[in-house]
Amino acid sequence: MPKPPDTSTEIPAEDLEGFLVRHRLPEAFRDTATSFYLPLAARLPSFREGDETLLLGINGAQGTGKSTLADFLDIAAASLFGWRSAVLSIDDFYLTLAERRSLATSVHPLLETRGVPGTHDTGMLDTTLDGLVALATEERARLPRFDKASDDRAPEHEWPVVTGPIDMIVLEGWCVGSEAETNDALAQPVNGLERDEDADGNWRGYANEKLKSDYAPIFDRLDALVFLAAPSFEAVYRWRLEQEQKLASASGGRGKGLMDADGVARFIRFYERITRHNLAALPKRADAVLTLDEEHAVTACRYKS
Repeated sequence: MPKPPDTSTEIPAEDLEGFLVRHRLPEAFRDTATSFYLPLAARLPSFREGDETLLLGINGAQGTGKSTLADFLDIAAASLFGWRSAVLSIDDFYLTLAERRSLATSVHPLLETRGVPGTHDTGMLDTTLDGLVALATEERARLPRFDKASDDRAPEHEWPVVTGPIDMIVLEGWCVGSEAETNDALAQPVNGLERDEDADGNWRGYANEKLKSDYAPIFDRLDALVFLAAPSFEAVYRWRLEQEQKLASASGGRGKGLMDADGVARFIRFYERITRHNLAALPKRADAVLTLDEEHAVTACRYKS
């Protein structure tokens, strides 16, 4: 395993402070940022081919800190290398509610729920990546955004704007870099949702085929992949439940769309198959693997030799 590059260069203290405040992170997270995130940021030029735009993928289950890491790398790349970055979440490329309802009618009812491959507009994602790579000096582009409160695409005038040229694109998401499973693997349901509501396997089969045909060509464009490795799928469920409980406490139990334990259990079952597959497969394929413990804390980072 190669030694990490020298990381004596630090980002300005005010940038780190702003990052901690923006993400409402405890002071203890400063150690994570400097011990694990900054060394990863220092490696970014090694993933880049000359002056070509670096396309970096970040994969991790819910609650692993994908957006937090993406924001840090954006800040650090600007500070360390003077790079301009565009940060995208695959969640912002969900099909519209009307499109998913159409899929629910024509293919399978479970496809109305956003999440699995087949519920994203991969054509829009591909076009967005092409546009960002080609962005000329001082040319501007809007980054798509999805409004989860309305379960639909946000109005275009609300999309953030970036200015070219773009040195790095960060694409984060729970299924970024995921690979399709074999037909044999699909045969056995992984949970009650698949057993009771997808008994014939059409839903998971459709998602798997889309992962193979529509998502794989996009993921093949990645120059490097970072994997935030949760300790287990059970930890992901617990983290999501804790998040809901905190939201309920903060809102006095009146928050819109809050889920109880049964609701959280059903929600994460949509993601369970691919998440479990990623936990088994991505540590071997990712260029950097950040290992998380039961309390969300990063405990180690391993780089591909």
